[in-house]
Amino acid sequence: MGGIQVTAATRKRIIYTFMIIVTIILGLSSRKYDDALPLFVAENAGDMLWAMMVYFGFRFLLVRSDLRTAIILSLLFSFGIEFSQLYQADWINQLRGTVLGALILGHGFLAADLIRYCFGVMAAAVLDHMIIILKR
Repeated sequence: MGGIQVTAATRKRIIYTFMIIVTIILGLSSRKYDDALPLFVAENAGDMLWAMMVYFGFRFLLVRSDLRTAIILSLLFSFGIEFSQLYQADWINQLRGTVLGALILGHGFLAADLIRYCFGVMAAAVLDHMIIILKR
């Protein structure tokens, strides 16, 4: 009797789903408990973790693509969201006024966030690469 066969792509998606969930929990915790964290971590962790979540999201969606593709798309997406914060129309500011809108779109442009996104995406890619190596 044959069991359910799980493809390699499905296994990867399960791993990336787990990584997304863990990253979201860590990111929300870094905002909620920022007073308990060292100042440097409190100021930088949220944006880095957000970019890591974006990376893992692209890896989930494009499971057959390479790391480089996920890195480039994650940085383009993250930078795009950050630069969109320069646009201050009423309709998008109303979206940003919601909890989900604020988490996704942010509030105001900060050049430092671009650096945080780079570190977050690179950290996620290194972690991803380490997982790939360990699975061999």
